[in-house]
Amino acid sequence: MQFYTLKNTISEEQKAAVMTLYQLVFNVENMDKFLQRIENERDILFLLVYENEELAGFKIGYQQSEGVFYSWLGAVHQKYRNHGIAGRLMHLQHDWCRQNNYKKVQTKTLNQWKSMLILNLKHGFDIVETYRDEKGTLKIILEKALF
Repeated sequence: MQFYTLKNTISEEQKAAVMTLYQLVFNVENMDKFLQRIENERDILFLLVYENEELAGFKIGYQQSEGVFYSWLGAVHQKYRNHGIAGRLMHLQHDWCRQNNYKKVQTKTLNQWKSMLILNLKHGFDIVETYRDEKGTLKIILEKALF
């Protein structure tokens, strides 16, 4: 497997691969919000992992505020799951954050994504808040101190 760390830009080919995997994993039809966010967020970090030239997984995050990095989105292709890829991407992201003077990482998840919730808890995140969005969906906010 080959891991790539890219800051603020990815190629059109990489963007297309990320969008395809995102749609596959999350069953999303409208990509407008996704594209807007990856083009407008500051200090955006893309972590990509390929197996035999196929995108096996990705993790994307960006600066939320001074010293706080928001781990926004990650996915691993179904056929590459249970190989520790999500955990490795998380470690790479947190190492990068430490090197770039971030003090903590924040993320959100839904109760339906139990594997992501468990992964975050196993890697030192704490649940700091929950709320319901405008659609009534329960959102879980997690944070992890990096130092």
